[in-house]
Amino acid sequence: MSKDVLKFVREVKLEGQKVTWPTRKEVMVTTVIVAIMITLVSLFLLAADWAIAGVIELILGTGK
Repeated sequence: MSKDVLKFVREVKLEGQKVTWPTRKEVMVTTVIVAIMITLVSLFLLAADWAIAGVIELILGTGK
């Protein structure tokens, strides 16, 4: 059993060496892009929620 575990650990280490890791600049750029997209999608969903809530209030007659 311990031989299997050691073999597994060695194989994981070898596979980790094959990975092409991103540069710091690539990580920063993709992080900024993700943050921008999260903000845009959040704003879109906020506007959609307000619009749908407004339509439901008009239909139900519970508007202000």
